[in-house]
Amino acid sequence: MKKTKILYVEDETFLAKIVKESLESRGYEVLLEMDGGDVIPRFQNLKPDICILDIMLPNKDGFAIAEEIRQLNAAIPIIFLTAKTQTTDLVKGFNKGANDYIRKPFSMEELIVRIENALRYQHEAAQSAEQKDDIRLSNYTFNPHRQTLSHNAEEKKLSFRESELLRLLYENREHVIDRRAILNVLWGSDSFFNSRTLDVYITKLRGYLKSDPALEIITVKGIGYRFVIE
Repeated sequence: MKKTKILYVEDETFLAKIVKESLESRGYEVLLEMDGGDVIPRFQNLKPDICILDIMLPNKDGFAIAEEIRQLNAAIPIIFLTAKTQTTDLVKGFNKGANDYIRKPFSMEELIVRIENALRYQHEAAQSAEQKDDIRLSNYTFNPHRQTLSHNAEEKKLSFRESELLRLLYENREHVIDRRAILNVLWGSDSFFNSRTLDVYITKLRGYLKSDPALEIITVKGIGYRFVIE
């Protein structure tokens, strides 16, 4: 059976050694890189299945690396490992192409669950590619396969989770969808950190849809969200 290849970028020597050895003991193939400036050539040579990036790195930070990786491969899952928890940092990371964030310190069990979730989401998206057509959202056109949202001849490329969240809201339109259900479906956990991440995504989707007053993502306090299409 082919091993999942992980490009792991971390400059904390002790942490890097523990995580690398733990992942390898579970059957993953891991390439560890500790210098941000050397990552892209290693990425091109390895052709990994997933990237795990620290943010604070020598010579080039994780945000810049993720942006370059996205130019080379639009679909590969990218997970950030970070001590940064401010909303602005989350937004910046997702704008640079991150699929997920894990806050330090973390458990190996959590990391492995996030890795497998990211790989599963990618696989399911690829499998369903031929089954998903354009969806009309009032004056917008949403294509879950291509992960695009079009309006007035302008096309916005969505991240995978942005696309999946919008699809989930659309499929449950006019009904209240439980916040915890969204978190468990898209992130595999309803932790506080994931909950803050969901807030960021909801804000971003509202921003994308703001040009059409017929579309609204309504917060139902204490429960979840309702996607209204008038």
